[in-house]
Amino acid sequence: MRIDMLFRMALVGVTAVSLTVASSTARAETQLPEGDLAEAVSNWVLSPDAVAGANDWTCRPTARHPNPVILLPGTYANIGANFIKLAPRLRNHGYCVFAMNYGMITVSLGRIGGLDHITTSAEQLDAFAAKVQQATGATKVDLVGHSQGGTVPLWWMKKMGGAAKVAHYVGWAPSSHGTTSIGPVELASLFPGLVDQQAGSVFLRKLWADGDNVPTGPKYTVISTRYDTVVTPYTSQALSGFNVTNIILQDKCWRSKVGHVGLFNDEPTMQLTLNALADGSAKFQPNCWGFGANF
Repeated sequence: MRIDMLFRMALVGVTAVSLTVASSTARAETQLPEGDLAEAVSNWVLSPDAVAGANDWTCRPTARHPNPVILLPGTYANIGANFIKLAPRLRNHGYCVFAMNYGMITVSLGRIGGLDHITTSAEQLDAFAAKVQQATGATKVDLVGHSQGGTVPLWWMKKMGGAAKVAHYVGWAPSSHGTTSIGPVELASLFPGLVDQQAGSVFLRKLWADGDNVPTGPKYTVISTRYDTVVTPYTSQALSGFNVTNIILQDKCWRSKVGHVGLFNDEPTMQLTLNALADGSAKFQPNCWGFGANF
């Protein structure tokens, strides 16, 4: 074989390898890193209104993921802390991700969310969802909420017609029917958002006045842990109605001792959430590792 031909073949091979490496490097560079507990604590103070992977208003949904996902944090939390793991993961999987703080009042200092009345927070969700739909052109959104962040959408869907705009709802330990925990009771006279979440509150009686079933249309998934000491009893978190799946983490991963707050960086919770948003099987088995903290 001629030397010049050998040289050309070698050059083609080197070029192909270089292109493959460059392509792999480019893909790696576009993957957002997921945060950890230390970053969550830092973000709670320094970045309460922003989290990696969320609120890119130029994002356009794809045929594979047509519904933008809206994330709602729990009481006392904010998007910077609550979604340091989920927001980048969703974005890395090709979703358009948006996150909102709600229920801020004067003493919130721009960081402590969920203190105002849940009905007021639901109005904020209504406006935010409309903004997301207008920006993305989507007809429906998906919702993921932690604790009170899972209850605000219930009022919006059940009492404000929001169900027609939702494809999937995923609640992480939502205060669906309130809590008997002593913590919220101690602060009840100070913060309306906590009053509303007490078992038997006026808000909850109005929420479920027309029956315990959730509105038809969306697909509902609730993810709970038996070690929850915040929204108690943990069984009160479950929803009922058509297209509802209630999951207890220990039924999937018996070694898990994750607590209420720890769901925000719990690996099985992340996997179950993505499975629900993708219309995966209700029998989906997550990998049982990377458990969130028991608090």
